[in-house]
Amino acid sequence: MDFEQQHLLWMERHLNDRSGERKGRLLRGHQHAENLLLKNVWWPLFGNLDHLHPEYEVYDWNRKSQFLDFAYITPYGRFGLECDGFQSHIKDMDRERFSYSLNRDTFLTGMGWKIIHFSFDDVQKRPEICRMLLQMVIGPSYLRILSAESTSPLEKEVIRLAWNLGKPIRTKDIMVHYRVNFRTARKWLQGLVHKGMLQPLIKNKYTCYYEPVEGLAERLF
Repeated sequence: MDFEQQHLLWMERHLNDRSGERKGRLLRGHQHAENLLLKNVWWPLFGNLDHLHPEYEVYDWNRKSQFLDFAYITPYGRFGLECDGFQSHIKDMDRERFSYSLNRDTFLTGMGWKIIHFSFDDVQKRPEICRMLLQMVIGPSYLRILSAESTSPLEKEVIRLAWNLGKPIRTKDIMVHYRVNFRTARKWLQGLVHKGMLQPLIKNKYTCYYEPVEGLAERLF
């Protein structure tokens, strides 16, 4: 199922589950920018919309209702995703609202959330940067359940490095980062290939790079 079909079904499900202002907020708030964040940034990484909630209601320290563009809620972490447009963000911002915005994010951090902000310009024109940053923030949460795959602490660190690089990892990256020789670095990477966590990228009949397997996030969660 492609993104458009999945997105339509996902929206229908969330609309059917809501009523009143929460439903109205979803109809008003989930527009072009939010849809583009899903299509350009989220979908290429995850290939699904599982555990993702649009226009998710949260409360501040005064029990004042606020809405995150998206909430990604799993047993291993809660993440809020925001797509901010420069013009609308600046136009609607005064000193009081600026202070409140910072305090709200700090409050949510204290409540266990990780809030991730992307600019609309990056989502539209430079989505690869957004994907890299999203991997860096969410990727470490995957490591919490890698023990179920009988993964050693060292292998977890290699997976973490692969996520944080935001691009295919090379044997040389392992050699430099861990100060090991070529044979050792290749052994570690091939071990993760054997466990189905990395896949080799072959060029001119030689394996030059490795990257997390497609659907790794879906499999882990």
